[in-house]
Amino acid sequence: MPKLRTLSAKKIVSIFESLGFYVVKNKGGHIKLTRVSFLGKQVLTIPNHKELDKGTLVAIFNQAKRFVPEEELVRYFYTD
Repeated sequence: MPKLRTLSAKKIVSIFESLGFYVVKNKGGHIKLTRVSFLGKQVLTIPNHKELDKGTLVAIFNQAKRFVPEEELVRYFYTD
């Protein structure tokens, strides 16, 4: 069974930048990422912490899989 990785906000931002998102706002405790596709504007909000809680990572994963295929996200969020 795959195990959830320990990730920082900086690492998550780099993952989503590689998937076509870009930083729109980095103010306060959150980073807002967006990308525009044929489906419309897609927005993700990431808490700006050195290490994110497991529940927060799962919430980000679930939010992101509306825009990015789950099979593609699993390799970044889970270990083998």
